[in-house]
Amino acid sequence: MSSRTRLRIALAALATLASAAIAPFPSPTAQADPAATTHLTGTLSDGATWIADVPDDWNGTLLLFSHGFGPTVATDAPSDAVRTELLTEGYAMAGSSYDPRGSMWAMNSAERDQFATLDAVTAKIGTPRRTLAVGQSMGGLVNAQIARDGAGRVDGALGLCGLVAGGTDLDNYQLDAEYTIARLLLPGQDVRLVRFGSADDAAATAKKLTDAVTAAQTTPQGRARVALAAAFLNLPAWAPGKDRPAPTDWAGQEEQQYTWFAQGILSFVEGGRYAIEQSVGGNNSWNQGVDYTRLLAGSVHAPRVRALYRTAGLDLRVDLMSLAQGASIAADPAAVRTAQRTSSAGQGLGVPLLDVHTIADNLVPVEQERQFGDRVRRARNGAMLRQAYVERQGHCTFTTAETVAALHALEHRVTTGHWGDAATAAALQRSATALGLDGAAYVPYRPAHLTVGRDRPENTARH
Repeated sequence: MSSRTRLRIALAALATLASAAIAPFPSPTAQADPAATTHLTGTLSDGATWIADVPDDWNGTLLLFSHGFGPTVATDAPSDAVRTELLTEGYAMAGSSYDPRGSMWAMNSAERDQFATLDAVTAKIGTPRRTLAVGQSMGGLVNAQIARDGAGRVDGALGLCGLVAGGTDLDNYQLDAEYTIARLLLPGQDVRLVRFGSADDAAATAKKLTDAVTAAQTTPQGRARVALAAAFLNLPAWAPGKDRPAPTDWAGQEEQQYTWFAQGILSFVEGGRYAIEQSVGGNNSWNQGVDYTRLLAGSVHAPRVRALYRTAGLDLRVDLMSLAQGASIAADPAAVRTAQRTSSAGQGLGVPLLDVHTIADNLVPVEQERQFGDRVRRARNGAMLRQAYVERQGHCTFTTAETVAALHALEHRVTTGHWGDAATAAALQRSATALGLDGAAYVPYRPAHLTVGRDRPENTARH
């Protein structure tokens, strides 16, 4: 079995992890009549495929959907239930596979292929009255790029659980967690953390790190160090199928962070790193010069880590100094530049953007929204951006009602030229509930800062 096949199998298995929260609402009953919808397909010049679904009673709005990380298969909606509801409401939908010849981290081609899909679809169905971009997970990063570059092509954008901090921030904070596990739980062992030669290399590292976390969870000292790694991973302390721990239930919070590890999150992390390295041509992350004491001090998880270290009788300062002393991984400069060009969206906006995120996202931490929002505001485009939050565990675990209500709020902004209160938690909750579908849990929320600790490499010489 080839390395690429192994990776695809692993990622298919991890689709369960990506949606590993138990939604408290039943799925909606399908309402659309497939006979009243035209399904279109095509192929772009780079080999990417596209699909589109157009209802006979099209309302004139076309939704351009960007799918997330995984096999490069054309998709035009976040879920079958959302597609059914939106077709019933008269929306047309389209989306591409991205270039199938490259990495599953398809950021080299995704935005280009989405715009080409828009051209191909409108050539067949005519010019839409309005075009709205929608993106999910990695597709949320694609969507943010479209919101940056798409003025005149799209009228607005809706991001769902978007990886909007970008590929380098992602790889850096994940590296901090992986490195913490390797150095503190596997001392003296040679654990490859970057520059994987194959998917098998990535899987081997994932297994080694996961086994170390599993063994550590059996002792107070190990649990304290697991909590430290989880803090650097920005891992939520609320796991699927469990009640949310009390604010100072440090042991309960760490146990729920461990649940994410036990479900295999490191397999997804390492498989994703391999795909990103394929895409950008090398390692785009580094920890040379990182002050881990300062890094933890800026984390919302720091009080839990300090409390668990005290309980375990461990000196946190010693572990943090050890991490700083051993930090020697440097990035490949060309990979950093490529990732900045292809896999970042921290910038101004050309069209209005509404981002929606669950507050306990295990794969794309909600803190990414804070990082992205700060960058947009520094570019003086904060008035174009709204961010809304759903009180639920898991990655992209939105109800159909939450997704459709968010789309309607974006349409309000595009139609009227101002947001008003349409994108507030209260208004979104009312709108979603009024749909009578599968419930909603919009809440007022402000994410903490992303624990990443660097904006750019100070020294990217290869180590």
